[in-house]
Amino acid sequence: MWERRELKEKAKKVVHKNYWTAIVVCFIIALFTGEFGTSIVGVWQSEDSMDPNYVVHRHQERLEQDGYELDTFFSQTNIEDTLNETQKKVWEAIEDNLNSATKSQKYIFKIWDAITLFSFQQDKVGVVLCVTAVLALAFTIFVADPLIVGGKRYFLKAREGSNTRVGILGEVFQKEHWLNVAIIMFLRNLYNALWYLTIVGGVIKTYEYRMIPYILAENPKIKRKEVFELSKKMMKGNKWKTFVLDISFFGWNFLSVLTLGLLSILYVNPYNASTIAELYVTLRDKSNEQH
Repeated sequence: MWERRELKEKAKKVVHKNYWTAIVVCFIIALFTGEFGTSIVGVWQSEDSMDPNYVVHRHQERLEQDGYELDTFFSQTNIEDTLNETQKKVWEAIEDNLNSATKSQKYIFKIWDAITLFSFQQDKVGVVLCVTAVLALAFTIFVADPLIVGGKRYFLKAREGSNTRVGILGEVFQKEHWLNVAIIMFLRNLYNALWYLTIVGGVIKTYEYRMIPYILAENPKIKRKEVFELSKKMMKGNKWKTFVLDISFFGWNFLSVLTLGLLSILYVNPYNASTIAELYVTLRDKSNEQH
C-alpha cells in the first residue's frame, strides 16, 4: 500500500532537482490547457468556464438594466454575495479546482450558449459562438490534450535526474505518436463527459481514467482498449485514496488564492504534478508485480 507522505516526500525531491524547468513546464501547461485551474489567466480561463447558462444569465442582466419584466426568466442567486471574506477565498479555491476539472468540456458549454442565443434570435452571434466551439474542440483535441500528456512525460522523466529538458513536452507531437494520443485523450474526455450525466458515475470514471495520460506518456503508441484497461486496473482499490490525496492539496490551493496564484506558479503546480507522477509509478510497479 502507498502512503501520501511518502509520495509527497519523493515529489519534493524531484521538484528541488528540477525547480526552474518544472515551473516553466507547468506555466506552459496552465497557459494552454487550464490543467492547473486558474493559477494564471490562460487560453481556458474565461468567465463562462463553469456556467452552461452563461448567455441566459447575461441576457437577463441586460433586460434588468433596460427595465423589462423578467417573469419568463429564472432568477440567479450569486452565492458569493452571502459569504464573508474567508468563505469567499474557500469558494474561489473550489471554483479553481472545478474550472480545472471542466476545462476539456468547455466547448460543450459554448455550444449550449450558441443554442441559447438562437432562441433569443441572435443568429449571427450564435453562429460565431458555434465556430468558436468548433475551434475550441479542435484546439483541445490536437494541442491541449497532447500537451497535457507531454507534461506527464516531463514529470516522469524528471524523476531520473536534474534540470530535465523542457523540450520533452513536445515529444508526444511526433508524427508517429500525435494522432494516437489525441484520439485516446479525446475519447477519455468524451466518455467522462457522458458519465457525468449520471453525476456520481462521472466522479468515479474521472478517477478510473486518471492514469491514462501517464500511460500514454510512457507508451504513446499503445492501443485504446489496452490503455483504458490498464488505467482501470491500476486505479482499482485506489480511487478513494487518490481522492484524499487530491484533497490534501486544498490547503496549498487556498494559500495560492491568497497570493493571487503566485504560489501555484512558483511551487504548488510542480509539487502537485510531481506527486501524481509518483503515484502513477507506484501503481504501475504494483500492477507489474501482480503479473
